[in-house]
Amino acid sequence: MNKIGWSGQVLSIQPRIRLSRSFDERFHSYLGYCLQIEGKVGEDVRVFSVGIGKVTQKKFQFRVGDELSGVSVPVADPRLEIVEFYRASKLKLQERCEAAIQKSPPWHGVPPDLETYRWRGHRRLSARTYNSKCTSCIWGCKMPVEMMIDPWDPTYRYRYETFCYGPKSCEYYKSGPERVVPGRKGMKWVEEDWIDEQETEHRAMDE
Repeated sequence: MNKIGWSGQVLSIQPRIRLSRSFDERFHSYLGYCLQIEGKVGEDVRVFSVGIGKVTQKKFQFRVGDELSGVSVPVADPRLEIVEFYRASKLKLQERCEAAIQKSPPWHGVPPDLETYRWRGHRRLSARTYNSKCTSCIWGCKMPVEMMIDPWDPTYRYRYETFCYGPKSCEYYKSGPERVVPGRKGMKWVEEDWIDEQETEHRAMDE
């Protein structure tokens, strides 16, 4: 595909993670980071999203408020990506944002490496809360989900799920309803609260 030029200001940077589900099993693919940018992409002026790899983020240390530019291609399969564009190249940091680090949510600044997100673990996050409070927070994450319904006759469904990697004491946090995963022959599996508790039990409330 032809690469599309873009430029603008970073509105958010969050981990770019894909979640694969097969009934009660799940697997995460840590792809990099998702940049939400307000600016120009091609001939359009709007908010858009660009996926970058972990090596690129380590080099540039992007954060909310930075001005940057680059070129990217549209994603091949939107069901498997949370971003509109990826394979970014010719990246240039036009202006660094030097805003003070916030001590209350939503947290901005430079996000940690992907290994840190993996270590922290996540809790499910209400989609409504994510959309209203957490889209700019480094601890929020919206994942594309691929669900294998029947492993014996492989069929798939796709959706998006929102999660929080942040401190368990966050005043904005709301878990939302339990997630239901469809299975073969109409079976269903419910991802209950104890899974989130187990996933984050190694962290203190403010960690």
